[in-house]
Amino acid sequence: MPRTDTNAIGRWLSPERRAHLVQEYGIFLAFLLLVVVLSASNEFFLTGRNVSNVLLQTSINGILAIGMTFVILTRGIDLSVGSVVALAGIVSASFATTSPTAGVAGSPYPVFVALSLGVLVGAASGAIIGVIVARFAVPAFVATLGMLSAARGLTLIFGGGRPVPSLTPEFRWIGTGNVLGIPAPVIILSAVFLLSWWVLARTRFGRYVYAVGGNPHAAKTSGINVTRIKFIVYVISGALAGLGGMILTARTGSALPQAGIAYELDAIAAVVIGGTSLAGGVGRVTGTLIGALIIGVMNNGLDLMGIESYYQQVIKGALIVGAVMLDRNRGRTA
Repeated sequence: MPRTDTNAIGRWLSPERRAHLVQEYGIFLAFLLLVVVLSASNEFFLTGRNVSNVLLQTSINGILAIGMTFVILTRGIDLSVGSVVALAGIVSASFATTSPTAGVAGSPYPVFVALSLGVLVGAASGAIIGVIVARFAVPAFVATLGMLSAARGLTLIFGGGRPVPSLTPEFRWIGTGNVLGIPAPVIILSAVFLLSWWVLARTRFGRYVYAVGGNPHAAKTSGINVTRIKFIVYVISGALAGLGGMILTARTGSALPQAGIAYELDAIAAVVIGGTSLAGGVGRVTGTLIGALIIGVMNNGLDLMGIESYYQQVIKGALIVGAVMLDRNRGRTA
C-alpha cells in the first residue's frame, strides 16, 4: 500500500478523529444499537403498531425536552415544566369542556381559544421565571423549583382539586387524531422540532443562545442582551410545556390536577442523554430528539420484555449519570 494511503488512513483513524466521531454520532449509534437489541429480544418491537405507539409515547416528552434544550443551552434549568403541563392542561380544558360544572361560563369555546390559552398560560409561567432568573439573578434551580410548587398549587385552586372531563372532539383531536395514519402528537412534535432546529441553527437568536451559554460575560461585552435571551428561552420552555399539557389532556380525555408529575425529569434526561452540556453552549435539538426516542424506546422495550417499571427507573437514572459523566469528561479533554 502506498505511503500516502497509509498516512491518510492513519489520519482518519487518529484518536482525535475517533473522539470527534463518537462525540458527533455516538448518540445515533447508541439509539440504533438499542433498537437492534430490543428487536432481537422481542418479535413485536418493530411492528408498525408498536413503532407508532413508541412515537406517540415520546411526543410529549420530546416537546418538553426541546423547550428544556433552549434553557440548558444558556446554563439554566427548568424544574417547573411538569407542573406547568398540569396547569396549562386544566386551564385549556375548562374552556373546551361540555361539562356544566367543570367549565368556565360559556364553555365550550372555539377550540382555538382553548389552545391559545394553554400556550399563553405556559408562556406566562416561563415569563415569570425568566424575569426572576434574568432580571434578579436568582439561580434557575431555585426560581423553577418555586414555580413547580406554585403552578401545582394554582392547578388545584383553579380546578378545585377535581378533573375536567367531557372535552370537545375538536380539542381531543390534538391528542387522538391522525393525518394519513400519523398520530397528531407526532406531527406536532415534528413541527416543533423543525422550527426549533431552524431557530437554533439558522437564526441570529440561535447564535446568541449558544453565545450566552458558552460565555455570558463575553456575550454581554460583544453587545448581546443576555438578560433578554435568558428571558426568552424560559418563555419558550413554558410555552412548549403548555402545548405538551394540552396534548396530554387531549390524549387522556380529561384534565387531571396530578398530571405531569416528574415530567421534568424525563425532559432533562432526554436533553442530557442527547449530548447537550449542562455547562451551556453545546448541544443540538437533534440530539435531544434522539435522547427522547431512546427513553421512549427503552421504556417500551422493557415493557414488552416484562421488566417492572421500578427497574426502568434505575436504568434511566444510570443513563442520566453516565451521560453527565461523559459530558464532564469531554469538558476536561476539550
